[in-house]
Amino acid sequence: MKKTALFAFNGELMCFVHVLLNALDLRAKGHEVAVVIEGAATKLVPQLAQADNPMHGLWNKAREAGLIRAVCRACSQKMGVLQEVKDLALPLGEDMQGHPGVAPYLDDGFTVITF
Repeated sequence: MKKTALFAFNGELMCFVHVLLNALDLRAKGHEVAVVIEGAATKLVPQLAQADNPMHGLWNKAREAGLIRAVCRACSQKMGVLQEVKDLALPLGEDMQGHPGVAPYLDDGFTVITF
């Protein structure tokens, strides 16, 4: 099985939408997929969780499929959304000085793509 980890750093919504679209497409094509939300992208989490957000359905589809592997603890704190991330029961990544590291994904055979 092919393994792909998509690390989303960009906080611009339309860039992040492409992360979700690619994650769902890769999964549909048989890949194991991990979406890791880092940097400014963490601020999008509470926005996408709102039912009135136009991308809420896409977010929910990826979330329900178990594709959201980690949200950066340090960046969530810095962006002021850590409590919302916790309230949504999303997994926090913090193995690399408070951030989710790339190394564990590489060690587990994932191809890492950054957005």
